[in-house]
Amino acid sequence: MTAFLVVLVIILFGVAVWQMNKIFQLSKPEQDNTSEISTDQDNSLNGYLMLGFVIFIYVLLIACFWLWGDVLLPVSASEHGVEVDQLMLVSMALIFVVGIFTEWLLFYFAFKYRGKKGYKALYYVDNHKLEFIWTIIPVVVLAGLIIYGLFTWTDIMYVDEDEDPLIVELYAYQFDWRARYAGNDNTLGKANVRLIEGANQLGVDVSDTYAQDDKIVNELHLPVGRKVLFKMRSQDVLHSAYMPHFRAQMNCVPGMITQFGFTPTITTDEMRLEDDVVAKVDKINEIRRKKSISLEAKGEEALETYEFDYLLLCNKICGNNHYNMQMKIVVETEKEYKAWLAQQATVASTLKK
Repeated sequence: MTAFLVVLVIILFGVAVWQMNKIFQLSKPEQDNTSEISTDQDNSLNGYLMLGFVIFIYVLLIACFWLWGDVLLPVSASEHGVEVDQLMLVSMALIFVVGIFTEWLLFYFAFKYRGKKGYKALYYVDNHKLEFIWTIIPVVVLAGLIIYGLFTWTDIMYVDEDEDPLIVELYAYQFDWRARYAGNDNTLGKANVRLIEGANQLGVDVSDTYAQDDKIVNELHLPVGRKVLFKMRSQDVLHSAYMPHFRAQMNCVPGMITQFGFTPTITTDEMRLEDDVVAKVDKINEIRRKKSISLEAKGEEALETYEFDYLLLCNKICGNNHYNMQMKIVVETEKEYKAWLAQQATVASTLKK
């Protein structure tokens, strides 16, 4: 009731202000009919403002690149990521060139052809040649980009079964991830959310023989140089498996299985030595160091030193704790991966406990 009264008071206050404004307008003395007609001085002022505004846009763009250009992702850590970065580079280069050129023409013409007494605008009823030019050029450019993008996407999404890719399930739920490895048979056992009970958090069908050697973990390990095919499920709402350093993203949809595959090319240890990554880590740790000094002065615990890790993130706003939904990814050699996987418990042994 209180909220309703507050809204009602706000509405009545707005109506009162509106009525007072009408009274004020009616009480003003009658003005010359030409008072609303712009003069040459007005047109010149607006023309120079247009020119100043486009220069401001360019200065702002340069400043953004200068100040925040280092926040971009480092080199891609997957095979297909190189193609994605190349497509992104071509698209952004075209957008920037066309955008800068057309923005300049737009604002410069507003300045150059500002209104002046005695001058009249030249009016074309139509010009088929001009219309053909400014229609066909965008069509050709956009068609080229779309075709290029489609071929790139097809190459990325194609998975050759003869490559014997490593099969891994990514399971999303509010607000965490779990990964399920297919075991020695490289075949995931059946699973259904209706089977979720107690320790069986992923709803694995333990009666399925393929499920007996599956392994459920909360940290994702991938062997470098081997194709990995992810099968993705969601328990509750729409999530999105996002691995930015691998240029990989796919929605996790309740009631269906989606998939995405890629081949990691750079181990975690190797990525930590990349110049861009080293610079970012040093910058983050410097910020943390200054923050820790402030915390220690208040008697609070200092922040831990940051170390780079690949991450699996959720790229859909899936609830109030969405920001914290992530899983660590470790890319390592085949030998290290097999040694780690051998230490993980199987579904059969876990659910018997």
